[in-house]
Amino acid sequence: MVMENESLRYARDVVAADPMATFLGIQLKEIRRAYARLSLDIRPEYLNALGRAHGMIVSALVDQAAAVAANATEYRALIAEIKVNFLDAVSPGDTLTAEARAIDLRKSLSLWQVDVRDSSGKLIAAGQAVGYHRPSGRANGKST
Repeated sequence: MVMENESLRYARDVVAADPMATFLGIQLKEIRRAYARLSLDIRPEYLNALGRAHGMIVSALVDQAAAVAANATEYRALIAEIKVNFLDAVSPGDTLTAEARAIDLRKSLSLWQVDVRDSSGKLIAAGQAVGYHRPSGRANGKST
């Protein structure tokens, strides 16, 4: 286990700033223990054939929000699984906000709820994620 301040720093400075999230433009807006709020502006290249936000970009936001929140705990975590229910379409130019909260937080595994809302506050996707908490002294699944 790691100290809480160190966990928040790690979640903010390392996990929230990972290369893919940065490339996609996902931004951390708020972080506290076992909670993260992130946002993403829907660019034209994020659209599907019908001109709406592709499920892949919404899923990426769910994954990233869960990862940041899961690492804002006393554990180092990897997201092992996500599930996303798409509830409504998202127009180009809109801004999505994802809020991740712990449903169940245990020593080895955690379960996360991630709600994704559009700029009007409408729930457009509901996600769940399972976090796997890595043992101490291991990085990227390998012993250090």
